[in-house]
Amino acid sequence: MSTAVTPRRTATAVTAPRRTLTAVTTVRRTVTGGATLVWTALVVVPVYWLVVTSLRGSTDFTTASPLAPPAHPTLDNYRTVLDGGFSTYLLNSVVVTAAAVAITVVVALMAAFSIVRYTNPWSRLSFRLYLLGLAIPLQAVIIPVYLLIIRMHMYDSLLAIVLPSAAFALPVTVMILVSFLRDVPRSLFEAMVVDGAGDWRMLFSLAAPLARPALVTVAVYDGLQVWNGFLFPLILTQSGDKAVLPLALTLYKGQFGINVPATMAAVVLSTLPMLVVFVLARRQLVAGLTAGFSK
Repeated sequence: MSTAVTPRRTATAVTAPRRTLTAVTTVRRTVTGGATLVWTALVVVPVYWLVVTSLRGSTDFTTASPLAPPAHPTLDNYRTVLDGGFSTYLLNSVVVTAAAVAITVVVALMAAFSIVRYTNPWSRLSFRLYLLGLAIPLQAVIIPVYLLIIRMHMYDSLLAIVLPSAAFALPVTVMILVSFLRDVPRSLFEAMVVDGAGDWRMLFSLAAPLARPALVTVAVYDGLQVWNGFLFPLILTQSGDKAVLPLALTLYKGQFGINVPATMAAVVLSTLPMLVVFVLARRQLVAGLTAGFSK
């Protein structure tokens, strides 16, 4: 009789944890799905409102529901923005972002290669100094930066934005590239040394190709930071022809008064270039994130 009862108890004991695990999994999936929907709504709804508003006329904006599709879509707001000097602001942003990212990536790659390749006190000290730069907030040193730019006679120029932007992007870029290059087997460097390769050849023939995902990752990240930068253009420039897009958006606000649809059209146009860059570099970006941070 005991032999017949024991298997039943064992089956019940095994089934109960399985049911509990299934219930917990279901609850987790439900919570995760709900959180995903909420997060998607928080991201998509503002973007939808931004695009829809940019297609409204002034009358439609004041009378229609904010989230309702425009009754009479129009591109007049985009024409107004493009006729108001937007191309100049766009070109300034492209030049500043491209120059700052190029300087940052090149300098950070050489610094990271030196830190990883030579494990001496000087390389460790330089790495700590770069990490120290992460603790310095931009707002705390804006006055010294302003005075330096004045002394260097670069005030009210695009170079006045490029150099500080590149300098403040260096610490995090060096940290990411050092973390990535440390995962490269040292035997590869030693093999190139045996073949007679010097540091420059190892840098451009070995380190740079292997670190391509990380380079794309930091380039996109730094590009976003420089593209959206507002403080440096505000403090270090004053002429309208030197304005970049984040600063120009404030000018559009004053220029258009209460013409919110035109301002939203300027915002949409200013986000398109970086959106295109992100779409084109998404594979390398994901590869750099997974390879550089998961090891």
